[in-house]
Amino acid sequence: LEHFILRKNQDKLRWDTEICAKAKLKDIDEDKLDIFVKTAGLKYDSAKNSLEKLGLIKEEKILNAAILLFGTHPENFFPNAKLRCAVFGETTATTIDMQDFAGDIFTLIEKAERYISENIHIGMQLEGLRRVDVPEIDREAFREAIINAFCHRDYHEFDSVNIAVFKDRLEIRSPGGLYGGLTIEKIKTEEVSKRRNELIADMLHRVHFVEKWGRGIKLILAREPTADFKEVAGIFITTFKRKGAAGVGVNVGVNVGVKSLLEHINTHPGQRAVQFAGVFGVTTRTIERWLQQLKKEGKIEFKG
Repeated sequence: LEHFILRKNQDKLRWDTEICAKAKLKDIDEDKLDIFVKTAGLKYDSAKNSLEKLGLIKEEKILNAAILLFGTHPENFFPNAKLRCAVFGETTATTIDMQDFAGDIFTLIEKAERYISENIHIGMQLEGLRRVDVPEIDREAFREAIINAFCHRDYHEFDSVNIAVFKDRLEIRSPGGLYGGLTIEKIKTEEVSKRRNELIADMLHRVHFVEKWGRGIKLILAREPTADFKEVAGIFITTFKRKGAAGVGVNVGVNVGVKSLLEHINTHPGQRAVQFAGVFGVTTRTIERWLQQLKKEGKIEFKG
């Protein structure tokens, strides 16, 4: 009986289509909205008209989805509109790094993608005379898992989307189990999709972040066949095995290591030695030796 009542009223109970009672037009970032509207192939004239065209206003009130997508500070309305990232040892008992991020859904997706890229091994291979970076986990695969986590999570739950980088694996954790009777087996074998946040999914589809046909899981498995999915205590977890530096052909000998570290610093200034160690798969002490060598050669400068 409870299931029947919930199913009958599921559209009324959708978080993304609920009115954000305290939100005003001034809480919408017009620049973000402008970029989105034009990317979606529509014409931007004003924030109000654009939100109405996208179905993000109801009864002259702004919906939750509008604030999550285009709000200047969504976390002021939804404390759980956040991303929590951490690097651990073999278990969560050893914490190497931990950072929290807030912002709209597009910002959080970008932050999650960047955090993972900065904390897994990046190898290299030659294509002709050009060096190409090769991450130990396929970028398209973990990006798809990140987007799924934010798109399909249960925003009624207070928890945030969590990224956990371990020595042997990467976990992307999303509050809320599978929706609409889906099972792990069904999402792996069938191209079906039941969306908890239909409006958010539609917005992401408009700018080609998600597909209508529910092929995200198949894309992940095509690029990372060993990826695993499970539900634990109402949390959906996507797990990627880390192949390690050797698996993507990284040479961390002293000369190559120092050169690679300098290139990494150029693109990621301000990181700490412990973060570099995670990227290159060496000890912090080794990174410190490389840093000292670069400092003596006058190629880097310490600030702060």
